[in-house]
Amino acid sequence: MNAPSDPDLAELLADVEDAARTLAGVARTTPMEASRWLADRVGGPVHLKCENLQRAGSFKIRGAYVRIARLSQEERSRGVVAASAGNHAQGVALAARLLDTKATVFMPFGAPIPKEEATRSYGADVRFHGQTIDEALHAAREYAEVTGAVFIHPFDHPDIVAGQGTLGLEILRQCPDVATVLVSVGGGGLAAGIAAALAARGSRARVVGVQAAGAAAYPPSLAAGRPVSLERMATMADGIAVGRPGGTPFDLVRRYVSEVVTVSEESLSRSLLLLLERGKLLVEPAGAAAVAAALDTPDAFEPPVVAVLSGGNIDPLLLMRVVRHGMIAAGRYLSLRVQVPDRPGGLAALLAELAAVDANVLDVVHERTSADLHLGDVGVALQLETRGKHHREQILGHLRASGYTLNFS
Repeated sequence: MNAPSDPDLAELLADVEDAARTLAGVARTTPMEASRWLADRVGGPVHLKCENLQRAGSFKIRGAYVRIARLSQEERSRGVVAASAGNHAQGVALAARLLDTKATVFMPFGAPIPKEEATRSYGADVRFHGQTIDEALHAAREYAEVTGAVFIHPFDHPDIVAGQGTLGLEILRQCPDVATVLVSVGGGGLAAGIAAALAARGSRARVVGVQAAGAAAYPPSLAAGRPVSLERMATMADGIAVGRPGGTPFDLVRRYVSEVVTVSEESLSRSLLLLLERGKLLVEPAGAAAVAAALDTPDAFEPPVVAVLSGGNIDPLLLMRVVRHGMIAAGRYLSLRVQVPDRPGGLAALLAELAAVDANVLDVVHERTSADLHLGDVGVALQLETRGKHHREQILGHLRASGYTLNFS
């Protein structure tokens, strides 16, 4: 790797290296785990950079601590204020406690309860305002103006980007020959920091940002050449649900990130499930975005690939829904209605046929009043657990061969 010839990159590298020194003994050097099941799909080595195992459960402590540590003693004495639905809130709260500073965090109503409780446990004063993160950000800025507290933006500040860029330095130490880095993108601070740090170190690795399709502000912004606001967002990946890129990271993303791709909700939930099953790693939907991109288009990324698992803070209730959604997307659940003769033994015969093909019955409901039922028949609504799409087709084929009429409406 060659030293950067661009003076801006040289300055940024010095800033990131200074941030790394600031974080020594504070942020963990998170493990990088080889993933055989992903490598088989991509056709070469794939490594998982496990920031889900970072302090406070995500990469956010890096930028938050650097930003607060660089404040003057007088500024820190006034306290800090932030707005977040979860990960940034916890990062700011923990950093403020470590630096003996009072933290106030505004959260939108409906923020995950575990993230609220974790933020309070680090000593922050949590206040709720609005239904969206943008409304909470507005309240946090107003609070800063009234009280003099320093506003800690989640991504739109050079100190935040420098802190997140330390993750890029770790990637290069742990995988010097990395060819592709996949990283989730919300406001862009993490992707900007990693991409700029790699470029500054002379790495030729291609950095690819990944956004949820229902909250993808970067593709239209990059096309327009400036940050563009989304009118609406809809995604389970609350950690990257940002309606407008930050100006500071946007410029770096435009210069050093090769492209930004999008993934569906089905891909996110399937990836989260595979990380649990195959990787034994608990990751939130935003943290699984990089893996989702690798699964969607495995031939698009030159190995060795590093996929950044950016966070692991997930509400258990959401985890239950996402796992279920992921199992449906993977063909592990099958819902259908079967017409059976309305006579003793009819249901037992159907269940025996299902047992013959090793289908696990989760739920059974009798339906007798549907207009499309033949006289003398009863509808049986079934929810089955399968081993995957091949097993699903085997079950359906066996039921049809046994003479059953199937309905999926």
